[in-house]
Amino acid sequence: MPASSTTALVRPAARKAAPRKSVAKAPRLPTPVKLPEHAPWLQQFREYLIGQAVSPHTRNAYLSDLCQAQDFIDTALPAWSKQQVSEYLLFLHQQQKSPRSISRALSALRQFFKHQRELGLREDNPTQEQKNPQQGRPLPKDLSQADVEALLDAPDINTPIGLRDRAMLEVLYACGLRVTELIGLPLDALNLRAGFLRVKGKGNKERLVPLGDIAVEWLEKYIQHGRSALSAQQHDGVFLSSRGGLMTRQNFWHSIKRYALHANIQTELSPHTLRHAFATHLLNHGADLRAVQMLLGHSDLSTTQIYTHVARARLQELHHQHHPRG
Repeated sequence: MPASSTTALVRPAARKAAPRKSVAKAPRLPTPVKLPEHAPWLQQFREYLIGQAVSPHTRNAYLSDLCQAQDFIDTALPAWSKQQVSEYLLFLHQQQKSPRSISRALSALRQFFKHQRELGLREDNPTQEQKNPQQGRPLPKDLSQADVEALLDAPDINTPIGLRDRAMLEVLYACGLRVTELIGLPLDALNLRAGFLRVKGKGNKERLVPLGDIAVEWLEKYIQHGRSALSAQQHDGVFLSSRGGLMTRQNFWHSIKRYALHANIQTELSPHTLRHAFATHLLNHGADLRAVQMLLGHSDLSTTQIYTHVARARLQELHHQHHPRG
């Protein structure tokens, strides 16, 4: 008798597939950088890096950076001078390369010239005095031009102390001096007729800094009407305390805080606030980074570069606030 149509058909269980054996993949190596035929020293450097067991990724990064450096100017890389190294690093700054990228490029140049010395092809390493750009360094406080004007207007110019402080603030903002450079200025450092002052900075390095008409005007007012009232004795310092001696950094810092409070400035200030404002405002108005470096007395361009980030951030903020599509 045929089986009932309601009898369930039992499907045989499917056989489980045997698990596949996992095969470890070899790490993918980067494609070697193609080196220019007219630069055999780069091929020689590649072989040196291989002999030093430098990883393929680092090797490629170094060689890529060196190829870009070689394309920067016609001078063969082994013959580069300190000046040409500085100009190339400045170019990278102007191209807005990150501090990490510039540090890697400098590291590649260091290793290359180290190898050249080991081969006896150079007596020096032109990168020796270059420092890596600062990474993760806090940006200086950004003081607006309106805040600067309010701070400069805060001293009471009807008193000798007020005249002195107004002149100090004007010089600080006009010249971007360090506070220690400002309070230590001797009278013979001033050339008011030419509108310059001579500054002795870090490492006793001297530089000439333009004053500008307004700073000259306030210096003349202070020297004629304020300085003599602070001391009847002969003193070679420009800025004198109420007791007739040189100003101290602490006294000036307390004065700045008092004037900032009077001017209702909300930004947290530091003794170098006006120096920071000097650099940032110059860059905001199109000044060249190298010129700002010289005015500030920085021995290394990477120290000055931090102000480009402040200026760029300020421009982005203005764009966001005022542009219809910001």
